[in-house]
Order: sequence, then structure tokens, then C-alpha cells
Amino acid sequence: MLRRNNCATELASDLGLRGSPLNLRKFNGSVNGNDNVTLDLSGEDADRIAASVDTVTNAIIDKQVVYGVTTGFGGMSDCRIECHDAAALQGNLLTFLAAGAGPEIDPCHTRGAMLLRANVLLQGKSGIRLELIERLIKFLNADATPIVREYGSIGASGDLVPLATIARAITGQAGKVKVRIGDDVSDAATVLEQLELQPIELRAKEGLALVNGTSFSSAIAANSTIAARQALAISFVVQSILMRALQVDLDPFQAFVHENKPHPGQIWSAQVIRDLLSDGVALPSCPSEMVQDRYSLRCFPQYAGSIVEGIARVQNVVETEMNSVSDNPLVDPDTGQFYQSGNFLGQYIGIAMDDLRRFIGLLAKHLDVQIASVVAPEFNHGLSPSLRGNDDRSFNMGLKGLQICGNSIMPMLTYLGNPIVEHFPTHAEQFNQDINGLSWGAANMAWKSVGMFQHYLAVASIFAVQSIDLRAKSKLGHFDGSQLLGAINRQFYKAVCGLLSVEPTGERPLLFDDTDRWIEQDIERITQDIVKQDQLFKSILPIIESFDQFCDETI
Repeated sequence: MLRRNNCATELASDLGLRGSPLNLRKFNGSVNGNDNVTLDLSGEDADRIAASVDTVTNAIIDKQVVYGVTTGFGGMSDCRIECHDAAALQGNLLTFLAAGAGPEIDPCHTRGAMLLRANVLLQGKSGIRLELIERLIKFLNADATPIVREYGSIGASGDLVPLATIARAITGQAGKVKVRIGDDVSDAATVLEQLELQPIELRAKEGLALVNGTSFSSAIAANSTIAARQALAISFVVQSILMRALQVDLDPFQAFVHENKPHPGQIWSAQVIRDLLSDGVALPSCPSEMVQDRYSLRCFPQYAGSIVEGIARVQNVVETEMNSVSDNPLVDPDTGQFYQSGNFLGQYIGIAMDDLRRFIGLLAKHLDVQIASVVAPEFNHGLSPSLRGNDDRSFNMGLKGLQICGNSIMPMLTYLGNPIVEHFPTHAEQFNQDINGLSWGAANMAWKSVGMFQHYLAVASIFAVQSIDLRAKSKLGHFDGSQLLGAINRQFYKAVCGLLSVEPTGERPLLFDDTDRWIEQDIERITQDIVKQDQLFKSILPIIESFDQFCDETI
């Protein structure tokens, strides 16, 4: 059962890191919210980190052959490195990885990568000093975000090139790095000085510990999944408002139906829609020659259920990966043993992000069908063509342009749902990286997809408000559509109206005459609110909380 909650986010608080697992909520609070990051280490935690450093030091003293410590990297691991050059090897690693290209990625991803890398390194299995981990946290709390380029990782050996940019910034080594602090951009040396830090020389293994792993792909995947969860909740609210405008029959959503096809996602989807619809004003049944609604209405739980289960699986994969130690070699601080392995491969994130893009396209596809139904007199049970507000003005065309805009977005979303991981093999770095996860590309494409879907949801939200306003006129004699909606949908409706500076008095629908509004500006205002997790987020929070409970109980 959905419970209304008027608080979108918790009050800002400290996130204490100690290497223990982070979930998406904690990640979001620190990366996209106001939570401060602190260290919360016990004496045992600190001892474990120190022991992993000692393991590396002892390997140097004993002249052990350890990958990336006393050998070269990748296809040049047959090159032995003298022990006195072990530290210089790590500095040079940051130098030759200074090879990113393309535009700057969203700073929220870089912040996320710093948070995840710090937390994973605190597990004490990477052979890196606490001092370097503390620098990641200090940059985070100062909102000092290195500028990282969009191209540069294939998700094998981790996200080497982009993570190396962060490493160069916090250490002051190996070339120039630009760092964004608020609206200002400075070089890394200036930022280190502002933070009262000096350039620091890396020791053996420490460069690898900073750059070798999936933390960056995982951060982009985490941000994409957070946005997708919100988009899922908004799409359910918009769907239910459109359903009410279309005078949907409630029988297909009843528990009895879904108990007899008990897929967990289907049961959850039916319950959510049932709660959203049954909490409103009862509408008389719509006279129609058809004894049941068309598939897009009647089969929504069956359609959406598989998507819900899929996004839940994606969330589980992302949370597992972002808490995993993924550099190479791994250090066992208890035994002093090195494990040369392949946890850096981004395959899990790559496939999860391919899947997430496909699920987003499927959500958009169904919404597009509902919008097509609600604008067509043949299917909308008496609403005006294209949801025209003022039928007395013959040249009003209603939301035709808005539907065209939505139609331009939807096929791009389904196109972006095509996989990248399985189709584009790479054979990088002397054929050493002969199989790759491509998690970086898949995650960046997912971020583009979810951003595109946020614009589409803004379009769909306008259709939802206009359609329910017109239905209110036909049923209640006024244009205040909120009177046909239950608590959650009413809060969403009012949030949209508030963003568009509309007072729902019932005298006019959202759009009366075509010349009343600048729809382009309306789309942008709603989109920005979705991106910022602001007013609309407050109304959909009960659905997100219900989804989290579903994930906990199902996955």
C-alpha cells in the first residue's frame, strides 16, 4: 500500500565511510545532495589498511615479482622493474594514462567515482595509504571536482584513463588537470594550495590502487539507476492520470487477476496502479460497445511488471559492483598474499546498463501509446481532438506540436536500447585486453538515455494534466482535474501546475487557447525539476519507497 510522504529528502547529514557497503540512497545523498563525507574508521579498520601497505612494502624489500609493483603493466608485464623504480612506475602510470578525449562528463559522475573509490580503498585490500584516501574525501567535501573527458575507458582493467585524471588531481602529479570548484575552474596545483595540501609522491602499488577498477563506470551507472527509478515512479503516476482521463476499467488491476499470474513485478505494478486509481473520485463507467479496454490499458501490469523486475535486478547489480574491490592485484592484509586477477572487468555494469536503456525505451513506448489514445477522439471517450482546450476557437490545434515533440524522442530511446557490450569487441593494449566489459560506454549511453527520458516525461506530464482537466469539465462541470485524483496524483498534478505558474481554479484547463502558453518553456521547467529531484520528487517518493521494498523482498 502506498503511503503519502511530503518529505522528498532527508536532512543533510554526515556519511561516515569505513569500507562498508553503500546503497543508492546514501550514494545519492552525498553525490547529488548535501551530505558531508567523513571517515568512520575503527582501530581495526586502520590497522587493516596499514597492513595492506606493509604487504606491498615487504614485497619490494623481498624483491618479489608482483604484477604492477615490480613489473610493467598489461602486455608489458614481462618487463621487470627494479625495486628502486617501483615508486616511479606508479607516477609514470598517471602520466601515460593522461589520454582522455571529448567533452566534460557530468561532475556528478566524477564525484560519485571519488566517493566509491574512497570507500572501496578503505577495505584495506589495495595497498594504499590512508592519506591518499583522505584526499579523495577532502576534494569531495570541498566540491572540488576534476574535469574528466567522456571518452577514454573500455571497462577493462577498470576505468584507467578517467580514474587517472582524479589521481593526478589529488596528488598533483603528472601533467595538468583542471578542477571545478562551484562555478570556477582552476588548475589542480591551485586547488591543492587552496585545500592546504602539497603534491604527494606515490609509493609502490598506489597508482594502480587509484586507477585500476570499475568505480567510475559504477558511479555513472549508479546515477543513471537513481534517475531511472525516479523516472519509473513518474511514469506510473502519469500513466494512472492518463488512465483516469481515459476512464479505464479497474477490473484488470484487481488482486485476483494477478494472483493467478504471480510474477512479482506484475503484482507490484498492479498494486501501485490500483492504489493510485482507487484513491480518487469514482467515475461512472464509460458507455462503449467494447466490453473491455484496449491492451495498453488492460495489460499495463503485465507489460510494466517485467520492466520493474528488470530495473530491480539492475539496481542490485549496480549496488554490488559499486561496493566491490576491483583493482589488481588484490592484497590480503591478513596473509600478506597477492592475488593477480580480473575483478576490474566491467561486464556486470556493461550488461546492466544495456538492459537499463532497453527498459527505459519500453517505458517510453507504452507512454507514447497512451498519449496517442488520449488525443484521438476515436479512443478518448469524448475528449477534444489533440486535447484542445477551447473548442469555440476553430483554429486552436491543442497539443499537436507537443505530441510531435514526444514522437521525436521516443524512437531515439528505443534505438539507444540496443546493446553495445556484445557488438563491439576491442583488442586493446598489445592484445592483453582482448575481452572487455565496455561498461564506460554502456553507462554513459544510459545517462544520455535517462536524460532524454526525463524530457519525454515532461512532455507526458503536460498531456496528463491537460487530459484530466478536460475530463473534469465533462464530469464535474469545471476544469480542476485535481478533483478527480487521489492524494499522490493530486500532489503531482499540483506540482506540475506550480512549476508552470498555473492556479487550478477550475475556470480554464492548463491550455485553453494555443496562444496562452509557451509549451517549450513548460517542458524545460518540468524537466529541470525532474533532474533536480525537487517538487515532483516529493509527490512520487511513496512509489520509490515501495519500489525499494519490492527490491528488498524480491531480489
